[in-house]
Amino acid sequence: MQGIAFRKMQGLGNDFVVIDSRTKPVTLTARTAARIADRRWGVGADQVILIERASDADAHIRFWNPDGSEADACGNGSRCIAALLMQEARAGTTNIATKAGTLRGWDAGQGLVGIDMGPPRLEWQDIPLDGPQDTLAVNLKGLDGISPALPAPVAVSMGNPHAVFFVPSAKAWDLPTIGP
Repeated sequence: MQGIAFRKMQGLGNDFVVIDSRTKPVTLTARTAARIADRRWGVGADQVILIERASDADAHIRFWNPDGSEADACGNGSRCIAALLMQEARAGTTNIATKAGTLRGWDAGQGLVGIDMGPPRLEWQDIPLDGPQDTLAVNLKGLDGISPALPAPVAVSMGNPHAVFFVPSAKAWDLPTIGP
């Protein structure tokens, strides 16, 4: 892992190790990405992002989760890269190629960056889940003992699987205890 130049970026609390391979090619494996993302032994990050050259967009980006699995896209990570690309090009918009398709980013003003992630994927096989089930009320293990009880989450993918809980107020739960 020595000798790989990177930068740390964060978007809405998600932190990323960003490796730019547009001028100096870098090949990442799942194992290397997991080692980089490891918070105890590596740099530590929610995801590792590799920026590559693209012929049909301003850049191509790849995302690795901390376990080394590759994600199709990530909204917060894409916004970070969109900000970087727009700053480099002194432009107000950018197009970024991902496994999920080409995402359009824009300068939303006041230091904010928008990204069009496309429509949400709600079918169990597109998220993906481990088998057929109602994605509007997923049976998620590990919620027993949480007080007050959480409603069944909605499963959705925006390039990476999410479990979304609709609650009247998040203040009723100790969020750091429930999950990262």
